[in-house]
Amino acid sequence: MSDARPAVGTPMIVQWRKWDGSPHWRHESVYLGADAWGDWVGQPAGWRSSRPGRDYLAGGPNVTLIPHQGDFALTVNRGHSKGMRIYVDLGWDVRWSDDPLLATGIDMDLDVVRVEGERGTWVDDRDEWAEHSARYGYPPEIMARLEALALDLEERVRARVAPFDDATADRWLDLLESFDLHGFEPVNPQNAHRPDA
Repeated sequence: MSDARPAVGTPMIVQWRKWDGSPHWRHESVYLGADAWGDWVGQPAGWRSSRPGRDYLAGGPNVTLIPHQGDFALTVNRGHSKGMRIYVDLGWDVRWSDDPLLATGIDMDLDVVRVEGERGTWVDDRDEWAEHSARYGYPPEIMARLEALALDLEERVRARVAPFDDATADRWLDLLESFDLHGFEPVNPQNAHRPDA
């Protein structure tokens, strides 16, 4: 893992994989900078997210926090069509790779979601967590740690404590929208499209 980061405004990739190493979500992103919570990347409207069997363009801007330490990535949306404000992916080995244009992590199924309206905040994908823990053989100690973390994150998202409050992410969303970004154009396609670190 490197401490090197791209310049602010540089296109980059956030690449998730599953426990067995198979590819998962790949997000076209741009580096925004860092604060006390970690590094922030953004995805303008129209930039692509894809995984095997699924591909879509972001309908609105979103920013993702990759914490300095922690087994999750926090994504905050602005103007989401279904009212989804916060989506926290629980993960393992969530980090910046040796390539400064690539952040990676292992998707661990459980997510914490907050939507505007009655539904509120909840832990999502427990069925997938149960199915994949059997399929991939997640170690019991990792399962216990992430189950506890999911409940902790659910409470923090519900309480809207930083960085799960609106103000922290809105600063980064404002910065993202201030850039004149069009289609995704990686600085170094050979490195930026590499599927893992």
